[in-house]
Amino acid sequence: MGQSSPVYRRILLKLSGEALLGSQDYGIDPDIIQRVAGEIAEVAALGVEVGVVIGGGNIFRGAGLAEAGMDRITGDQMGMLATIMNSLAMQDALERHGAVARVMSAIQIHEVCEDYIRRRAVRHLEKGRVAIFAAGTGNPFFTTDTAASLRAIEIGADVLLKATKVDGVYSADPLKVPDAVRYDGLSFDQVLAEDLKVMDATAIVMCRENNLPLIVFNMNNAGDLVRLVNGAALGTAVANNLSPTGT
Repeated sequence: MGQSSPVYRRILLKLSGEALLGSQDYGIDPDIIQRVAGEIAEVAALGVEVGVVIGGGNIFRGAGLAEAGMDRITGDQMGMLATIMNSLAMQDALERHGAVARVMSAIQIHEVCEDYIRRRAVRHLEKGRVAIFAAGTGNPFFTTDTAASLRAIEIGADVLLKATKVDGVYSADPLKVPDAVRYDGLSFDQVLAEDLKVMDATAIVMCRENNLPLIVFNMNNAGDLVRLVNGAALGTAVANNLSPTGT
């Protein structure tokens, strides 16, 4: 399928904070964020409306801080601020590639970004701007996976694209279990029943209840995001009516 014929009108891309680490131990690898931003800008140039949610695990992860003894709510608030830092970096990288981007935060921080308002977010998308949704849901105890599901549903995305370090969903960790089976397709019910760790259960249930299809793919494969948007069968598709298929 040609690059001029994307199969989606509006997408929500979920990136983990760790995806931005690259070869770094902490923070953001400039080469990685530029490559990812280039692919997002390429998708936007095709006329696809793009929303993005980025985690903060490359800087702070609330649950990890809580395990070390910090108050969980304080840790999660620090994690939300980390996602804003990542979102601002992505906005800058996108603008270097000629895209127009807006960061919209679930917590008020007016000096650096806009508040998240659903109607304004949709308007940005309609105008061809990449909307980057920061600070998760704005609440502690909710992951950025759940924030991605929520924002995708709110903006009426056609699909939620979850970028990972592996090329789909496996029956077990392929790095630890060499004969783990990779699934081409799964139902949300199977993901929950087998506890497949695609996203957290709250995010999966939200997708299931709102009939939002999910595709898990490897962001490290250069060009796969563009290929996915153009209809290529990559990664693992998760939807309500899919029978489990493995390879």
